[in-house]
Amino acid sequence: MPDIGVEPYREITFDADGDADPAERAALADLNVTDLVMFSHGWNNTPSVATALYRHFFAPFPGLLAQSGPAGARVRLGYAGIVWPSIRFADEHIPNFPHAALGVEPGPGLDAATVDALKRAFPGQEVTVDALARLLAEQPDSEEAFRQFGLLTRQLVADDVESSGFAADTVHHGAGGATLLTDDMLGLCREFTLALSDTGMRVEPGPPGPSFSLGNSLKHLWHGAKEVLRQTTYYEMKRRSGKIGQLGLGPLLGELARTRPTLRVHLVGHSQGGRLVAFALKGLPEEARNIKSVTLLEGAFSHYAFAERLPSGLDGAGALAALQRRVDGPVVSCYSRFDTALGVIYPLASKLAGDYRGLLQLDRRWWAIGHDGIQSVAPCTELTLAEVLRDGVPDSGCVSVNAESVVRAGGPPSGAHSDICHPELARVVLAAGRIGCV
Repeated sequence: MPDIGVEPYREITFDADGDADPAERAALADLNVTDLVMFSHGWNNTPSVATALYRHFFAPFPGLLAQSGPAGARVRLGYAGIVWPSIRFADEHIPNFPHAALGVEPGPGLDAATVDALKRAFPGQEVTVDALARLLAEQPDSEEAFRQFGLLTRQLVADDVESSGFAADTVHHGAGGATLLTDDMLGLCREFTLALSDTGMRVEPGPPGPSFSLGNSLKHLWHGAKEVLRQTTYYEMKRRSGKIGQLGLGPLLGELARTRPTLRVHLVGHSQGGRLVAFALKGLPEEARNIKSVTLLEGAFSHYAFAERLPSGLDGAGALAALQRRVDGPVVSCYSRFDTALGVIYPLASKLAGDYRGLLQLDRRWWAIGHDGIQSVAPCTELTLAEVLRDGVPDSGCVSVNAESVVRAGGPPSGAHSDICHPELARVVLAAGRIGCV
C-alpha cells in the first residue's frame, strides 16, 4: 500500500469490467476498524494521481476526529481509495493540488500525455487517435476537415455508444440515440466553442454571428472540436463508472455486509467517481444495511438520477430512482455554481449522449448533480455549507449542500470542478456518516 499519511489505508483496484483483485478484497475485509471511508476519484488517468488526491483529501481527517472528543475516541477510522481505469485530459488542472501542475495550457491541440491516455481508453483505435490529433494540431480551414473530424470521432465512440447499457442517468420510454453519431460536426464544434467562451476561456475570434459561409474562417472552431473530442471520453467514462459501480463495488459492499456486519461504510465520490459510488447502490443487495452515508463531491451525473418522476411532463425516471433508501443514512450532494464543467459543458455532453431524448434544443434543466444539487426528489433538504458545519445533516434522505463558499477556484473551462480538497468538505463526510462529533 502507498503511504498516504493516514492509517489504516487500503486500495481496491477495479478493471473496466468491475473485477477487483482478490488479495485487495481480502485486505479490505481484514481492516480492524469501526468505520471505513471509501473514496472514488473521477477523471484521473493514472493511479498515482488518484493516490495523491486521496493523500490530500484524507489529510484533515485524523485531526478533525481528535477534536471531536470522547465520541471521536470511540471511532477506529479506516480509509480506502478506489482506483479504476479512467481518463483525464492533461490540460485539466486541479486547484491547490501540486501533483496536477503539468504545465499544459488549454488550447485546440493535444499534448502527448493526452494522446497516450486516449489510446489507453480506446484500445485498437490508435490510428484514429493519431489522425484526430493531427487535425487538431494543423487546424485546417475547411469544412471538409471538420467532416473528416466527425467521421473519426464517430468511429472512436461508436462501439461504446451502441453498448452503453450502463450509461443512462435517466430512463425514458421510447427510443433515443447518441446525437454525436448523427449531428452536423461543424454545428457541434460551434456549440462547444460558444460554450467554452461562456466558461471564460479565451478563444481566438472568428467571424461575427453564426455564419459558416465559405468566405469565413473556421479555424477558431477547432477549440470546440477539441471539446467535442474530450466529450467522447464522456461516453466511455460514463458507461465504465456505472458498470464498475453496479457490477464491482456494489457486490463487494454486499460481501462486506455479510462478512463484517458491524462495519459502517461511508462512500465518497468526485466527478465520475460520484457516479461510480452512486451506481454501487444499484448493485448492493437489498438486505445490506452497511452503507451509512454517501457524499458526492461535484458529481458528474444527472441531477435527476434519484428522481422517481422526471419534471415538466418528461416521460421517465432517474436511473437510480429511490435508491437513496438503500443507504442507512443520508445521500449528500455538494455542489457549486463555480463548477463550469458541470454547468456549461456537461449539459452539452448530456445532449450528445442522448439524455435529451425528445428535446429539440439544449435545456439547462439538465445540469449535473454537482452544479445545483439533487433535483425532483421529495423530500430533499437544502443546506449551505455553513449550516452543515454548524448543525450537521439529517439522519437520512437526500441532502443538497451549496459548497460554493469553498468550491470556487479554477480556471476555464472546468472552473471549480476539481476544487474539492478542503477541510470543510472532510467535515461534511464526517457529519454525513455520524463519525465522531463534528
